[in-house]
Amino acid sequence: MRPFHLLAFGALALPLSALAADPHSYAQPDQVRVTHLDLDLKVDFPHKQLDGQATLKLDWKDAKAQSLVLDTRDLKIASVEGIDAAGKASALKYALAPRDKELGSKLTIATPQHPAQVRIVYTTVPTASGLQWLTPEQTADKKLPFMFSQSESIHARSWVPLQDSPAVRFTYDAHVSAPKDVRVVMSALNDANHPLDGDFTFSQPHPISSYLLAIAAGDIAAKETGPRSAVYAEPSVVGKAAKEFEDTEKLIKAAEALYGPYAWGRYDLLVLPPSFPFGGMENPNMTFATPTLLVGDKSLVSVISHELAHSWSGNLVTSAAWRDIWLNEGFTTYVQGRITEAVYGKALADEEALISARGLQKNLKDMPENAQRLAPKPGIGADDSISEVPYDKGSWFLRTLEQRFGRETFDAYLKGYFAHFAFQSITTEQMLDYLKANLFDKNPGKMSWDEVKQWVYEPGVPKDAPLPDSPRFNAIDKARASFLAGSLAADKLDAKSWNTQEWMYFLDGLPDVTPLDKIKQIDAAWHLTGTPNAEIGMRWYSHAIAAGDKDVWPAAAEHMTRIGRLYLTMPLYRAFVKTPDGLAYAEQVYAKAKNGYHPLTQDAVESLFAKAKKGDKK
Repeated sequence: MRPFHLLAFGALALPLSALAADPHSYAQPDQVRVTHLDLDLKVDFPHKQLDGQATLKLDWKDAKAQSLVLDTRDLKIASVEGIDAAGKASALKYALAPRDKELGSKLTIATPQHPAQVRIVYTTVPTASGLQWLTPEQTADKKLPFMFSQSESIHARSWVPLQDSPAVRFTYDAHVSAPKDVRVVMSALNDANHPLDGDFTFSQPHPISSYLLAIAAGDIAAKETGPRSAVYAEPSVVGKAAKEFEDTEKLIKAAEALYGPYAWGRYDLLVLPPSFPFGGMENPNMTFATPTLLVGDKSLVSVISHELAHSWSGNLVTSAAWRDIWLNEGFTTYVQGRITEAVYGKALADEEALISARGLQKNLKDMPENAQRLAPKPGIGADDSISEVPYDKGSWFLRTLEQRFGRETFDAYLKGYFAHFAFQSITTEQMLDYLKANLFDKNPGKMSWDEVKQWVYEPGVPKDAPLPDSPRFNAIDKARASFLAGSLAADKLDAKSWNTQEWMYFLDGLPDVTPLDKIKQIDAAWHLTGTPNAEIGMRWYSHAIAAGDKDVWPAAAEHMTRIGRLYLTMPLYRAFVKTPDGLAYAEQVYAKAKNGYHPLTQDAVESLFAKAKKGDKK
């Protein structure tokens, strides 16, 4: 542990020794650190590649350092040159190590003269893990091709050679050329009125981590939703998206009232094609979002509350390594709940907190002990670190702190935390040092430090962890129990008034294998097969498949083919692979859907199939 008073404001939040400790990066930022990135890229749709160069501004920390080590994955390096303080360029020797399956290839550049900058000319490959290339037919409007990035967790290295660690923060400028009529956007300040002339420039003046580096290009229209926000999407989608997200300014103001000014200037949203593998990605200035949020009633806008909350927890104060990702996601999920409560009411915020807590409790029993820790021991991969534990256990811990210390006291603490660590990357231990000094020591007797250590370093959730009460959920519990017991018919469920979250809760509480006749009764009464609501559909199809209802298979296949979001698609695949017939059917669905899936989704499905064939059906 490092005492909190050793931390300082400025670009370098971590001690140099800690910077070198990221097991998911080859970089050696204790020797030399990238402080600024200049990108010059060309979007080549026919060849599904980015061509260009990355110029890295360097801050040399070790006078004896002989090389610059960068992270890459499947990049084709054409040349490397050093640029001295006077601007003179000269070729540098470099070596690209053999590819590691997870980490990619270490790029070692000989730099005995410690150049001020290094320029790398390179090309990406069509299968870059951080990029997806879509044909016009795979988009909503089917007019132009589309490309987008997903750099989290360690996929930025597949499209830019850099120090791909959240501990390293850098500013960036970019120039991107693309075909005319194509709009390019990045995780920087974007201009909704930019002409579609094939020539785009961007600037990100705030230091960010590499996983927040983002780019997209395609048939993208823009529609303002407020004085500092706009929605970007394909022309046929942008109007619906702007209506769904018309409360964006209210959400920003609610967050500012709680935690201080929004530091990033604009907050824009890009609604991607449905192959996007996540609900949302908090890229600074430009959240990337899934179209599955567009259900017409704003019931899933909490995902936007979550991505906006990252503007404080994650983008402003960042986890130093993937082991510490709960500092991003747990804090953000807590802040999301507070924004949702402020704009849409406490009842909805409590319902969402209960859904996440109950889901976590159910899933923990199938997790290895180490994966249940907020700060796990070594051995978990970067992508694997992003589970419901950092999100849901992390936010549950913060709700516990709020309850013990009181909302007013905890709000003041959290606002100070964000201000103190602004634009820094920190470890769990640094956060805990600050917590002890600024909350526990100033408010003694509210909670023991042993309880904190149990939450952070031990598996599971403490038995006395507090949960909010939801009268509507309590009523649903009773109705579900009566229905399963046979004393209440499906058509007598008081479900006409249920919102999305209440349907989610009802379905989540059904047995893992619900009797087939009960499934048939629910569908006959409420017509869930074919629902346009993907949250409800994911739960419904998973239960129906598990119950053996083959009548839903075509609708489930349509859901799986249309949606590439991992969270909404993988549960159906997992349900199918539990039987030989289901596995065979899932393989047929995947063969048709594969080309529309993101590489992350492809990897997840193929890994599931491989395990199922070995007898592991989880």
